[in-house]
Amino acid sequence: MSEQPLLELKNINKFYPLGEERLQVLFDINLTVNKGEFIAVRGPSGSGKSTLMNILGCMDTADSGEYFLAGEAVHQATDSQMTKLRNLHIGFIFQKYQLINKYDVLQNVILPLLIRGIPRSQAITTAKDTLQMLGLENRLDHKPNELSGGQQQRVSIARALVGEPDILLADEPTGALDSKTGEDVLNLFKELHRQGHTIIMITHDAHVGAQAEKELHIIDGKLYI
Repeated sequence: MSEQPLLELKNINKFYPLGEERLQVLFDINLTVNKGEFIAVRGPSGSGKSTLMNILGCMDTADSGEYFLAGEAVHQATDSQMTKLRNLHIGFIFQKYQLINKYDVLQNVILPLLIRGIPRSQAITTAKDTLQMLGLENRLDHKPNELSGGQQQRVSIARALVGEPDILLADEPTGALDSKTGEDVLNLFKELHRQGHTIIMITHDAHVGAQAEKELHIIDGKLYI
């Protein structure tokens, strides 16, 4: 018996209101992601990739179609259930890091665990272990504005990893970095993939997309395998 896909989209469609009409931005998207895959979804600005990422990340809902994540029917979930699914199953890595400037590195990384209800002492231990793995053990009490762009992105990756999510979802993860630092981050993604992590990377960059195990293309709201 074959293993159940970790993530599966079936005939996903998405519309946005445009005056009295509706503008369709995703057209019958079908996607299957298995545990341990490293997939890039590449497309130009306006192709629908951000909309697709928001649906994959349980931050938005499709207007029709089915979405299964770790066996859960996301398309049938309430808002509160979506929040829980997002916290349990998805680790987000953003282009602009989305770190909280008033918090230090350790506080930023323990936040998802505290939201999940994990005791603070346990969350701190887990976060320190993750930050050490990423070479940030000497930056625990630094604020984001005291770090380089590459260090901030590593903190963002630590925050995504700390809850042991099923999927790392990265949105243009090198977009705010210089080319050398961007290469370092891409090499880190490849190492995380070798360790068994499942990664979906959204990008417009051909070089970045080529680093993945599998590259898909989204053009005018249609996904090409």
